[in-house]
Amino acid sequence: MLRIAVPNKGMLSEPAWNILAEAGYRLRTNPRQLVVEDHDNDIELFYLRPLDIAVYVGRGTIDIGITGRDLLLNSGTEAVEHMALGFGGSTFRFAAPRESAITSLPDIDGKRVASSYDKLVGDYLRDRGVSADIIHLDGAVESSVQLGVADLIADVVSTGTTLRNAGLHVFADPILRSEAILIRSPRVATDDERLSVLERRLEGVLTAQRYVLMDYDIPVSKVAAAVDVTPGFESPTISPLHDKQWSAVRVMVPREKVNTLMDRLYDVGARGIIVTALQASRI
Repeated sequence: MLRIAVPNKGMLSEPAWNILAEAGYRLRTNPRQLVVEDHDNDIELFYLRPLDIAVYVGRGTIDIGITGRDLLLNSGTEAVEHMALGFGGSTFRFAAPRESAITSLPDIDGKRVASSYDKLVGDYLRDRGVSADIIHLDGAVESSVQLGVADLIADVVSTGTTLRNAGLHVFADPILRSEAILIRSPRVATDDERLSVLERRLEGVLTAQRYVLMDYDIPVSKVAAAVDVTPGFESPTISPLHDKQWSAVRVMVPREKVNTLMDRLYDVGARGIIVTALQASRI
């Protein structure tokens, strides 16, 4: 069986469970259940602490895991990022007191940096020739400067409201843009058929989330112009209608561009434009 680890809690847990469920895998029915055997799909699902998943996968105890890119890089293990999953996005930034002279990366040299991701931050600074004292804290790092523990912090930034309330401002380029990723043990080959099946299923779910199916009628004389607006993956499906002057077109389009594309198609001459959500796909 392919052994897969998923977060048992945290911001990545529910989206990870959902994407596996939509891909056809069996999940636990009891929140106390730590292991689920899915014999139909030949997998074993393990619910683990998010911080531990990369460690288990890196040591080969677990074959595959879903975790954050930040957690993988901070783990220092040999686990390998296999594919991005498109949810759980976050940005890591440096932040210092607004009135301080720390405004660029070189200014960090010799300073104390508080972070929950000490290895990730340490590696980032070391690769750029900056020496700093990295202080590990498990949470609420924004308070460390005011309490005199650190000179600046490195932390996840979303809106920046928490940092501003603590009298801090972000500076320098982002340390990392993280998201949920599928990781694999170095003992699992990239062409392992079990991994390939999992990857195809997840890609199918992600495609279904990002695209919709669009149908519309278009005069035959304007098909070429309509196809320019909605070219699809390879090519749209075009079928003749009872009225030989019209054709029916079916094509996949990005979900986020639906309304813009409908407007453009209508201007070209399309009518009867209908959009349908996708349940699953294989591209």
